Amino acid sequence: MSDHEPKATPEASSSRGLGPQDPVRRAAAAEQEWLAGVAGLPFAKRHWAYLRRGGPGYLQSALTLGGGTASACLLSGAAFGTQLLWVMPLGMLLGAVVFAAIAHQTLSSECPPYAAMQRYAGRGFARCWAFGTILASLVWHFAQYSLASAVLQDLLRLFGWEVPRFAMGLLVLGWAVPTALGYGRAGRLQRVVEAVMRWLVWGVVLLFAVVALRVGSRDPAAVAAGFLPSLPPDRGDVAALPVVLAGLATAVGVNMTFLYPYSLRARGFGRAHREYARADLVFGMVLPYVLATVLMVVVAAGTLHAGFSGRQIGPLEAAATLEGLLGPWFGRFLFDLGILGMVLTTITMHMVSAGLAAAELAAVPLGSRRHQWLTLLPVPGVLGSVYWGSLSVWLAVPTSIVAGALLPVVYAGFWKLLRSRAYLGADRPSGLVGAVWQTAIALAIVVLAAFLALYLYQQFTT
Repeated sequence: MSDHEPKATPEASSSRGLGPQDPVRRAAAAEQEWLAGVAGLPFAKRHWAYLRRGGPGYLQSALTLGGGTASACLLSGAAFGTQLLWVMPLGMLLGAVVFAAIAHQTLSSECPPYAAMQRYAGRGFARCWAFGTILASLVWHFAQYSLASAVLQDLLRLFGWEVPRFAMGLLVLGWAVPTALGYGRAGRLQRVVEAVMRWLVWGVVLLFAVVALRVGSRDPAAVAAGFLPSLPPDRGDVAALPVVLAGLATAVGVNMTFLYPYSLRARGFGRAHREYARADLVFGMVLPYVLATVLMVVVAAGTLHAGFSGRQIGPLEAAATLEGLLGPWFGRFLFDLGILGMVLTTITMHMVSAGLAAAELAAVPLGSRRHQWLTLLPVPGVLGSVYWGSLSVWLAVPTSIVAGALLPVVYAGFWKLLRSRAYLGADRPSGLVGAVWQTAIALAIVVLAAFLALYLYQQFTT
């Protein structure tokens, strides 16, 4: 570590990863051994090894490819066809620039993420980051439980069983709590969870790809035109602007920005992993997300758009996106199963993110008993299985807007960190690369803030 870099304090070291340090040290040793083995490979083979290995980037896919994203895609395609195909990729590409900056900062310094934000960007940015993460995890949790209980109920209904939705919510809660509390405490469990997430993400992509090839081939010109930014007229009681803003907000949630640097440290990543981390973001977060969301919008446009009549899209209507390929029974079964898997992983990561943010905000040691209690903050979200009696895709729109309101502020904090010589020293990006990087993050801030301001203006003037 060079003289200009902040030195790790004992308190900083205790905040290095997601929990106790023994698993972190073992993970670090394993990662260093593997990285040394691939370091001398040619570029293509090295990146193929990165793709096969996977990493924290898939955690971000698992977190963002949940009920909010699925709902936004289904509503976008059902209400506006392929006209809003540009929204999800734009949100993810803007977010990926910030995530690359987060990886560079985290792996270039020994200073823990929250401490760095507080010390070098400002206490206000740090608190907005933590509060935004907790708020996003709490607010989105209700919608996730609403979706999870609805698809579980529909799954059991396929086999002739009628079970109350709240019972399904309690079943999900019984799975989520021990999984979230155990995550980060045992290397094997963490690796298994990440592997399941990786296969689930690509499985969802593959399933929708097959259907999209069938329905999208009917009008490829309309699909291509959907990638050109435009704001279509409202359709019935669904306005385009909130759907756009929800899509941008669900692409990269503020809780993702909090979980990511701690996931890097929990895996034992350091300066030598910077190339691997960038590749992992592309393979694990950007590509799966862009492919999955574009395919879901295309499929919803091809199967639901013509008969769309309002905001409510239930499991039966949503599962109709797969009926043409798999038949009504298997279409519903696999759709429900895919959405359930996405929502379960998202619920778990919400709890982990909220616990991390609350622990750092309250200066609670990570891995302690108090940290575990704070991980349970989003548990009241199980009431989402009570107060929303149907799978309302529209529910995800306002929750996404509320939870994403602080995202431009958080992006501004990382923009300040990227410019901080006191924080990064010689690792501070400079020259053309630094200028392009800083401009791209500034653009992300402006785009998100502009859409949010336009939405608020419409709400108060109409």
